[in-house]
Amino acid sequence: MRPEGAAAPIAAMILAMAATLTPAVAAQAAPAPVVFFDIAGSSMASEATFYHDIFDWRIAPSGAFSVPVASPLPGNLRVEPASEGPATERVVYIGVPDINATMAKIIAHGGAVVFPRYPVPGVVILALFKDPAGNRMGLVEMDGNKPRIPPAH
Repeated sequence: MRPEGAAAPIAAMILAMAATLTPAVAAQAAPAPVVFFDIAGSSMASEATFYHDIFDWRIAPSGAFSVPVASPLPGNLRVEPASEGPATERVVYIGVPDINATMAKIIAHGGAVVFPRYPVPGVVILALFKDPAGNRMGLVEMDGNKPRIPPAH
């Protein structure tokens, strides 16, 4: 089932992101690698607690942390209509074994669901959430070290 109405632009964005995560898409490594990312909020302690409690990230008092990444790291450019949400943003997708269980933890720790677990047949399973500071982030359901791919219809 494909979301309709207000969720349709998000669904289109999810489908576009999903296309970058499938091994069938041959991507060339860019000459300028992504070497760092940060997540902004109004309270370092609150954000650090949230990401530690949800993803077990070990965050130093300075806010510094390191996490494993896919290599090469897939990426995507997209257009988001301003009437449907932030027209400019970055979404970091985090791999988890169970999106529904992770979303329950996110909600319990002050986050919110933007777009619930969404299987893209033959491609990937995704979701979007907001952390307590309002940053939109994504989840990819993983099977070990690879995205879980639901059966194609």
